Amino acid sequence: MDRHQRIVAQVASKVKDYFTRKEPFRISHGSTNSTRPNLKKHVVDISALRNVISVDTQSKTALVEPNVPMDRLVEATLPHGLVPPVVMEFPGITVGGGYAGTAGESSSFKYGFFDRTINEVEMVMADGEVIRASEKENEDLFRGAAGAVGTLGVTTLVDLKLVDAKKYVKTTYYPTRSVAQAVKEVKEQTEGENGARNDYVDGVLFSKHHGAIVTGEMTDELPPNIKPQTFSNPWDPWFYLHVEVATRSSSDPVVEYVPLAEYMFRYDRGGFWVGRSAFSYMRFPFNKYTRWFLDDFLHTRMLYRALHASGIATRYIVQDMALPYPNAEKFIDYTDRTFNIWPLWLCPLKQSPQPTMHPHTNGSLKFDQMLNIGLWGFGPKDPATYLRENRALEKTLGEMGGMKWLYAQTYYSKGEFWAQFDREWHQGLRKKYNAEMLPEVYDKVHVDIERYTEMVDKDWGLRLRGIWPLGGFWGIWKAIQSRDYLISRKSTWRWRT
Repeated sequence: MDRHQRIVAQVASKVKDYFTRKEPFRISHGSTNSTRPNLKKHVVDISALRNVISVDTQSKTALVEPNVPMDRLVEATLPHGLVPPVVMEFPGITVGGGYAGTAGESSSFKYGFFDRTINEVEMVMADGEVIRASEKENEDLFRGAAGAVGTLGVTTLVDLKLVDAKKYVKTTYYPTRSVAQAVKEVKEQTEGENGARNDYVDGVLFSKHHGAIVTGEMTDELPPNIKPQTFSNPWDPWFYLHVEVATRSSSDPVVEYVPLAEYMFRYDRGGFWVGRSAFSYMRFPFNKYTRWFLDDFLHTRMLYRALHASGIATRYIVQDMALPYPNAEKFIDYTDRTFNIWPLWLCPLKQSPQPTMHPHTNGSLKFDQMLNIGLWGFGPKDPATYLRENRALEKTLGEMGGMKWLYAQTYYSKGEFWAQFDREWHQGLRKKYNAEMLPEVYDKVHVDIERYTEMVDKDWGLRLRGIWPLGGFWGIWKAIQSRDYLISRKSTWRWRT
């Protein structure tokens, strides 16, 4: 804690200097899982805040600094027989990012978004004051800063809830043969006795006629003669490919046992299925031998490094969208016609009470639960067409009572954006906590394609990256320079017999 307090004092001092000079600033965490272009100036670096300070087995809590990623957090808690209730599927997503952004995963039908599993946060406010926020103290800030992408203050410490961990996850794959069946199945697995029994629920749609709803129940029991299925080793299958094969010709549920951490990070290799796009872009064979050979490059940290450096993110569609269940099938029909991107990810979510900066549903279809649909794949190469189709996506989503997550590229006008949220509430918090010198939410998440295109036209480096395959090779080189491949190699959460 002494080290922590010294670093926080330094951060607070720098923030206060910017506040005194009335200069806006942004925060550097050292890594990102956002797909928005990184154009930061006037930066406060908080990358040193990266430690799990303590794990309390009696209160089942952990004191965690904001730049602790999910894999390091799980490695710190599992030896104590504990685990966070909501663990983001990508190991590199951080605790601070989960609080300040929108983080909901396959246990969120039960617990809600990641911030709903937090007891208290420490924050440096825009004027340099260090305060604590919880349900008992500064509650409006505690809930208002969740999902507000750092526009109310800088998170420097999190008191996080933990739950009892078990050794394995009994994993069941329920085959589906239509979108309607998949939506119905995922909803039923979160309700009543199913919802009480299941610890995790999500789903993958491989096409309109083939999908699988995946449920997980934590257990310490491994049936006799059953070998645990793993997904973290170079020769292991990618999770989504494994599920696709397992359910392709089966009409009955398929059951496997997966070690707990392997289950939590089952989508790391391949980044769900986004890693397959790298093979398509580089026109490289995609099979188990090439996946083994290139395994170091195919974990999410390396994929994000390459995606940002290559410039491909500006034409890639990476969108998570929450919808009311009754409109989910209709929306998937729309994305199929417009983008023809498959697979799709399905994740049921418990909504946060309003007002909130998290995605939520409104009107006659408002319900406690909603369904997230992950749409990830290449969009049109032409910038004008890309922008037009993304704008149409946002419009259609809104008409169907849905809302995007703000980690990705956003193209709304300012009026369209704030029509989805309670701007008066949010602006009131910014004024109350002296945060008006910080960037606004809209300014942080909106991507100006015209401005970015003009910048590319003036920058030879960016222009060269737009030429195939130079952007891909540059992305690979920058990923290698990051040395992030060493992280997955040394991860102690990986199952070893």
